[in-house]
Amino acid sequence: MKSLPWIWCALVLLFLCTADADSGRKPNFVFMMVDDLGIGDLGCYGNTTLRTPNIDRLALEGVKLTQHIAAAPLCTPSRAAFLTGRYPIRSGMAASGRMGVFLFSASSGGLPQEEITFAKAVKGQGYSTAVIGKWHLGLNCEESDDHCHHPNSHGFDHFYGTIMTHLRDCQPGHGTVLLFCPIGLVSVALLHIAGMITVSRRVVFGFLVLVGVVLSLFGLLVYTFPNLNCFVMRGPEIVEQPYSSENFTQRMTSEAIEFLERNSERPFLLFFSFLQVHTGLFASHPFRGRSQHGLYGDAVMEVDWSVGQIMQTLERLNLKEKTLVYMTSDQGPHLEEISIHGEMHGGFSGIYKAGKSTNWEGGIRIPGILRWPGVLPAGKVIDEPTSNMDIFPTVLNLAGASIPSDRVIDGHDLLPLLQGQVEHSEHEFMFHYCNAELNAVRWHPPNSNAIWKAFFFTPDFHPENSSACFHTHICLCIKPFVTFHDPPLLYDLSKDPTESTPLSPDTEPQFYSVLEVIRAAVSRHAQSLKPVPVQVSPRQIVWKPWLQPCCSSLSQLCTCERDHQIEKIRNKLQKE
Repeated sequence: MKSLPWIWCALVLLFLCTADADSGRKPNFVFMMVDDLGIGDLGCYGNTTLRTPNIDRLALEGVKLTQHIAAAPLCTPSRAAFLTGRYPIRSGMAASGRMGVFLFSASSGGLPQEEITFAKAVKGQGYSTAVIGKWHLGLNCEESDDHCHHPNSHGFDHFYGTIMTHLRDCQPGHGTVLLFCPIGLVSVALLHIAGMITVSRRVVFGFLVLVGVVLSLFGLLVYTFPNLNCFVMRGPEIVEQPYSSENFTQRMTSEAIEFLERNSERPFLLFFSFLQVHTGLFASHPFRGRSQHGLYGDAVMEVDWSVGQIMQTLERLNLKEKTLVYMTSDQGPHLEEISIHGEMHGGFSGIYKAGKSTNWEGGIRIPGILRWPGVLPAGKVIDEPTSNMDIFPTVLNLAGASIPSDRVIDGHDLLPLLQGQVEHSEHEFMFHYCNAELNAVRWHPPNSNAIWKAFFFTPDFHPENSSACFHTHICLCIKPFVTFHDPPLLYDLSKDPTESTPLSPDTEPQFYSVLEVIRAAVSRHAQSLKPVPVQVSPRQIVWKPWLQPCCSSLSQLCTCERDHQIEKIRNKLQKE
C-alpha cells in the first residue's frame, strides 16, 4: 500500500509528459488550391446561386481574406511564387515571350532546384510532405527520366497527379488548345483562285504543298497530344497515360485521405492542387447536372465536396485543432473559355474587373481562407492586402525552419495579422507582373485607408466594351495586344474596387505625388532583381522529343493503366 502514492505520481508524470509532447507538436498544414476559380464563385464571397457549403464553413470557422492577391495572373508563375514566397521574376519563372506557361511535358524549363520551397524547408524539420494533383512547374532537364523539376526534387516526399495542367486535349470531345492554322498560306491560294491576286502556278503549288505538310504535322500533333502530355504519376512512375479525367477528383481525394491516415502521428504538409476548374471541364457522375451553372458549376460543387471529405478526415483523425488549413485559387477565372458547343465554361470574378492573365483585380484577387481552431479567430474578415507568397514565411516560422537569408523573400508572415496582433499588412507595395513585364504597382501607405494602383499598360479587350480578350482566347502582354499609358492609369481601390474610373490630376490632387512614390518604389524593386536564366522562354518550353515521358513505347503511343485508385473508385461507385 505504501507504494501506491508512488504509482499515482508516476501516472501523473506520464500524463503531463504526454500532454506536453502533444501540445509541443508542430502544426500540420493542408493547402488546397483550385485552378482558375473566380473569387465570385464561392458563397462565402457573395455567390448566391452556387452551393459551396464546405468551403463556406471553412470561412465561418476561420479567417477570410478579401484582398488576397496572386503573385501572377497565370498558373505556372503563380504557383512558383506560392511555393517559394518570391516573385516569379526572381526564379526565372516569368515568361520572356508570348507563352506564359508550360504546354508540353517534354519541355526543359521548370522551377530551378536552387529555389527553396516550403516543402523543402519543413522536410528538414521532420515533416512528411505531399503534393496531390496539378504540378505545372516542369519535369525534366536533359533526359526523359532525370526529373530535375519533379516535385520529389523540391521537397515533396509523395506525388500523385499530373505534371501538366488539364487542357481541352485531355478531355475527349472538348477540342484542342492548339489553335494554330496556316491561314495566311490558305488565304494566298484562295485569293489567287478568285483572281484577286496573280501568283505563278509554281508558287501556288509550293504554297499548297507547304500547307499540306503543315496541316499534316498539325493533325499529328493534335492526335498524339493527349497521350504525350496528359498522364498521371505516382512518385517518379507514370501510372496512367493518357489519363481519364472522369472521377479523377475522387481519385485525388482518396489519395489525400490515405496520406493523412498514414501520417496522422507525425507532422505533415499536404498541398492538394485541384485540376478543376481549368479548361476542359469535367465532373464526376454524381455531380453532373446538379448546379444552376452547367458543367462549370458542377465542377465547383465537386471541388467543394472534396474539400469537405478532407476536412471530415482531419476531424475523424482528431487533427482539426492541430492543422492550419488554407484554401485558395491560383489566379482569377478564365472568362474567355467557351466550349466547342458554345457554352461559357469560365468562372465569375464578382464585382472585379476582367480575369485570368490580367492584373486587373478580377485576374489576381483570389479567395484566401485560413482555419486553425483555437489559434485563429473564427468568422474574422480582413481587408488588408495579402499575397499567396505570404504562405511561405508563415509556414517556415510555424514549423521552426529558418527564413533563407541568401535571397529576397517577398512574402510576409501572416500570423500576426490573422491573430489581430497587428491591424495592417506588411505589404506597403505589391508589384504585378504580366509575364516578365512590370504591369502595375499597388501602394497601401502606412496609416492610410487608400490603396493606390497604377497601370503602366493594359490589355486591349475584344470586343472593346467587354472585360476579356475573346480574339486571342486569353489576354496577352505583348504588342500589339496592349496599350501603354504615360502617365500611368491610376486608381484608388479603397473607393473604386471595380477599377471603373481612372483618376486624373483634375479629380485627384495627389495624382503626381502618388505616381512619384510608386516610381521610386519601382526603382528600388528593380535594384533588388538579379539576372537569372529564364525558364519559360521559347527555347525552354518547346517540345523536345528526347525528354518525352513514356510509360510503354512510342509505337504504343505511351499507353498504360496501372493506378490502383482507378479500380478503388470504380468499386466504390458500383456499391453506391
